[in-house]
Formats: sequence, C-alpha cells, structure tokens
Amino acid sequence: MKKINFEFFRFVIVGGINTGTYYLIYLSLLKLAHFDYMAAHLTGFVISLVISFFLNCFFTFKTKPTLAKFLQFPLTQLFNVIMSSILIYVFVDVFSLSSVIAPIAALFITVPVTYIVTGKILKKEKNEEAA
Repeated sequence: MKKINFEFFRFVIVGGINTGTYYLIYLSLLKLAHFDYMAAHLTGFVISLVISFFLNCFFTFKTKPTLAKFLQFPLTQLFNVIMSSILIYVFVDVFSLSSVIAPIAALFITVPVTYIVTGKILKKEKNEEAA
C-alpha cells in the first residue's frame, strides 16, 4: 500500500512540474517570441506532454518508456479533459457550485482517476509480466 501512496505523491509532483513547464513555455512563446496565443498553447502542451511522459515513466511509475506507451499516453490527457469538463458542468449547472471553485473540486476526482488510467498505460508491460 505504501508503494501506491508514494506513486500517487510522485504523480502529483509530476503534474505540478508539467503545469509549470506548460505555463512557462506558453508565456515565453507568447510574450518573448510573440507567438499567437493558440500556437503558444499548443506548443507548450505538446512539449509538456512529452516531458510528462518521460517523468511519469522514470520517476512516477519506474517503468521503461516505449513507443507504444508514448503513443497511448495522450489518451490520459484526453480522458482528463473530458472528465473534468463533465464534472465542472455538473458542479456548476446541476449543483450550483461557483465556477471559480468547480475546477478545483473536479481535481479531487480527476487526479486519482487519471493516476489510475496513466498507471495502467505506463505499467502495462509490468502487469503483463506479473500475470
């Protein structure tokens, strides 16, 4: 059980690093390189996604990165965006929660679920070897 707790803690750390990396790249491209905001956003997203993949492989789940895992990894972000969007909608429009607080409330559900989905993708070989 302690292994899972440490993994989750490392997952949260990588998420923080990923968010900071994205925002630093976004602001740098937007303000210093004068990129269009959408080009800065997409570039920051792609670069931070690649960094997140390797950090999650080596640091969070301690698994070998493979091309197959790399190609599946963006699904975790797609899953996260869809799930958080639905939750925010429900919190705001169904439960009348403030739209300022709703994304934070959604994190308490999306982070653990995204952790599980990411772990299943990145630890796939380990799980198959154990079976």
